[in-house]
Amino acid sequence: MIVVVMGVAGCGKTVIGSRLAEALGGRFAEGDRFHPPENISRMSDGLPLRDEDRWGWLDAIATEISEADRQGETLVVACSALKRVYRDRLRLASRGLSFVYLEIERDAAAARVAARQDHFMPASLIDSQFAALEPPTPDETVLTLDATQDPAELVAFAAAEIGRLAARFPGVAASGS
Repeated sequence: MIVVVMGVAGCGKTVIGSRLAEALGGRFAEGDRFHPPENISRMSDGLPLRDEDRWGWLDAIATEISEADRQGETLVVACSALKRVYRDRLRLASRGLSFVYLEIERDAAAARVAARQDHFMPASLIDSQFAALEPPTPDETVLTLDATQDPAELVAFAAAEIGRLAARFPGVAASGS
């Protein structure tokens, strides 16, 4: 079972993703650690990433997903996956890839990012995240959750939903809202 927890900066990908990995008995991979130094430097300087900046990063995450899939490992990855084309690129790495979208309003995300300590992404980039965001559409297999809800409840719900659908339809990702 492989799950990508996605959404804009500040939606809670790391918190929910790490707890979800634990609930599923798997490993957590923080998508930020796959960024090359140039991307981190760009964001630290307050410059948003462009598509061309993201391809290598997404490919590194896809390699991690593919390896976990090959090993039959349960993996949860935190990755913004803001655009459909990014999600489609990750889907190529594993047939059974599931997505959990943490939906959040701009002001709530900005407040969370502003409160973070020791992170390379400044709150000034929140608007660029929302500008790039293409929320998942009904034809995508994505579980959408309200990122402002209690993390423990979100994790419990996501784990149950992913587990239920994986048991009923092996190789099929979760869907719903």
